[in-house]
Amino acid sequence: MADEHKSGNGRNGAKESTEAETKNQTLWPRKDARRWITMLFISTCLLYCARMAMPICAITMATTFHWSKIESGLVLGGFLWGYCFTQILGGHASDKIGGERVLFISVASWALITAGTPFLVQLGSHTLALMTMARFLMGLLQGVFFPSLASLCSQRVVEGERGFIMSTMNSGSHLGTLLAAGLGSMILDCCGWESVFYGIGILTALWALVVWKVFLKGKVTPKKLDTSNKLKWSSMDWLRLFKKAPVCAMVFAHMCVCSTSYTLLSWLPTYFEESFPHSTVWVYNVVPWLTAIPSALVGGYIADFLINHGYGIASVRKIMQFFAMGVSSLFLILLSGGAFTSFTSAVVFISFSLGVSTFTSSGVSVNVQDLAPSCAGALYGFMNTLGAFMGLVLVSLSGYLIEVTMSWNSVFSLITIVNTTGLVIFLLFGDAGRVDLENSRLTVCDT
Repeated sequence: MADEHKSGNGRNGAKESTEAETKNQTLWPRKDARRWITMLFISTCLLYCARMAMPICAITMATTFHWSKIESGLVLGGFLWGYCFTQILGGHASDKIGGERVLFISVASWALITAGTPFLVQLGSHTLALMTMARFLMGLLQGVFFPSLASLCSQRVVEGERGFIMSTMNSGSHLGTLLAAGLGSMILDCCGWESVFYGIGILTALWALVVWKVFLKGKVTPKKLDTSNKLKWSSMDWLRLFKKAPVCAMVFAHMCVCSTSYTLLSWLPTYFEESFPHSTVWVYNVVPWLTAIPSALVGGYIADFLINHGYGIASVRKIMQFFAMGVSSLFLILLSGGAFTSFTSAVVFISFSLGVSTFTSSGVSVNVQDLAPSCAGALYGFMNTLGAFMGLVLVSLSGYLIEVTMSWNSVFSLITIVNTTGLVIFLLFGDAGRVDLENSRLTVCDT
């Protein structure tokens, strides 16, 4: 028995050593990491520019094509329905063939859809159906993006740098929202709605061309990653994974923070327009998102700084999530308390709330790479799918509450309750130790 135990330890030690060597071979060198981070930041920015193109042009297009509010809602809602369907598939594909290629194929495809949207109206009289289908396809193609980023970081980036890198890339979403709202509105006014789609589509296509020529060296054909020492996953293994308390806590917290973010993004413009009808529009459309960009970068830097100076990864993830869900909710409570009703106070509170909420990029959003790096893309896709569906529910419920109570306090209270519930679950059951290696039935390939 003693000899057998020593033999087992020897095999385990050899396995861990081989896994470490394989992981080191897949990590980006410092120079390549900087180049990829820059390109991924730009791609996230372009992603949100393309995503915001239709909402920016919706009023003009509704007037041109005589859409009702319900028909405009169908067109805009088509994106989220498509967005839900490809999250898991995109993450799984990235885990298998590499996130770089999945990202390239995704970006090149939705660049074509974006630039081609104005041409669709010339195909026939069914403009509403064509635009809804275009938004649905946009959602399908963009749905793979963030799960691919999660998979890519788990494959190419060391633990102590993931927080800042994910925060940097996610901050591109806030810049994209700002550029779409600012420059997109200017282009819309002077050149028409078609030019908004042309411009974003062409810029995105240029990004894809650079990645193809410089980073992928003209090779687009998917190439399987080195499967040596990779875990083989079955349906039973997935079921056992979801029985792990840290995984359930992470998924639930991510679902809560995503849904509250969707709700704020959807209803904040209406809140400011109804509560402060004589306010300057660009202030509440720009200032909160402008605050979110440096806040995301600061949050990522703090998280990596703490980890690299000896703080436990689980503790750091929980600290960042406390700010993202707890502290951000405190500012919403102040906003709904009624004591501060001036426009300036409202903008300040919303800016602080959105700013600290970006800390989730160094909390729950990156926790999937701590717990299950072997399937980070697919698991993140599952989390994002639940977040999108719950977002649809919460956005609709918020509209109902506003209609019934005639008060915005009910919406801010709902967001606070959801955030608090998700935070408590994560603080109690969250962790950062790997759980994808704990099941004895998960086999390792020795090919």
